[in-house]
Amino acid sequence: MGNGEKMTLEKFEEAYEDVKKVTLETKLIYSDYWSSATGNKVYLKPENLQRTGAYKVRGAYYKITTLSDEERKKGLITASAGNHAQGVAYAAKCYGVKATIVMPTSTPLIKVNRTKALGAEVVLHGNVYDEAYEHAKKLADENGYTMVHPFDDLDVATGQGTIAMEIIKELPTVDYILVPIGGGGLATGVSTLAKLLNPKVKVIGVEPAGANCMQESIKAGHVVTLPTVNTIADGTAVKTPGENIFPYLSQNIDEIITVPDEDLVVAFLDMVENHKMVVENSGLLSVAALKQLDVKDKKIACVLSGGNMDIITMSSVVQQGLIMRDRIFTVSVLLPDKPGELSRVSGVIADVKGNVIKLEHNQFVSINRNAAVELRITLEAFGSEHKQQIIDALNDNGYKPRIVRTNI
Repeated sequence: MGNGEKMTLEKFEEAYEDVKKVTLETKLIYSDYWSSATGNKVYLKPENLQRTGAYKVRGAYYKITTLSDEERKKGLITASAGNHAQGVAYAAKCYGVKATIVMPTSTPLIKVNRTKALGAEVVLHGNVYDEAYEHAKKLADENGYTMVHPFDDLDVATGQGTIAMEIIKELPTVDYILVPIGGGGLATGVSTLAKLLNPKVKVIGVEPAGANCMQESIKAGHVVTLPTVNTIADGTAVKTPGENIFPYLSQNIDEIITVPDEDLVVAFLDMVENHKMVVENSGLLSVAALKQLDVKDKKIACVLSGGNMDIITMSSVVQQGLIMRDRIFTVSVLLPDKPGELSRVSGVIADVKGNVIKLEHNQFVSINRNAAVELRITLEAFGSEHKQQIIDALNDNGYKPRIVRTNI
């Protein structure tokens, strides 16, 4: 809104109509699992199923529609290691304009290739987003490109806000909308439009505990930069929130909740098991925050902002999640070194329905082999209660099990 116009209802309505041209309809999904867990009616807004796997295409596309032909012809430029890169590349392709995306050199190859596949030119520069962004600004100055900032732009934020229009049209009686915050573009758009449509709707922003730049900024009353960020939620690992959008967000957001990484890990498992959906860590912030909301019998919409998670990250999150949920654990037991002991111990485990995944047998754990052979057993259980039953059964049979912290 380069001409000083504010985020108005007219702008949001215009964006809503424009963005429809390039988005898939992500209808709300009622979640039995989170509803019964929280005593509310919980609905998921699955932007992980959006084109390019995230909501970012909305803001990028709307931004391009607001530009003059001249600005478009100059070509677009942005910096992003993640979903914004693909959003801008896709939106530029729809408009038939050139896009240059500066990505940090550490960006996974799959993200680089996906962005190139959408027709954008990719420049790898810097180790982190901030360095890539500085380089993008330099290229914009040198070549006259038009910058599309990932979050600190009122047009971009207006495009992201179309999510609120969709939620409220589909669920007019919604009480709470939970939305992830990285730099704040999505939360700004959603909270500003939600309040314009219905001031009673509460909008809650959710940040990773290790990257709570918006929480600190709101506390201070102005934008602050965190010295470091540390979270597995890479899409929301932002040190400095947006200056331009800050006044709107601080006015319209009702509360900010922070979520520790371990809650995201188990939320990933819950999402895959109960909804068969892959949602990236940043997108899980909104459901992971539910347990901190002290409300009952409310209608709550959780924005799942994206689903772009690389397979290596996914496998380690699943592994950690299974261990944290006591679905998998390892015990060490000492057995007398004589025939038949292995089948005896496996009989004890079978009786309480434990499932052995892996066995490691070490005859040389002590010099006195009659005294003991160490057996490490990795087991699958249904959860904490079942794990305890298995341990109790081993104890009752004289095995003195010792829990071993281990990876699978």
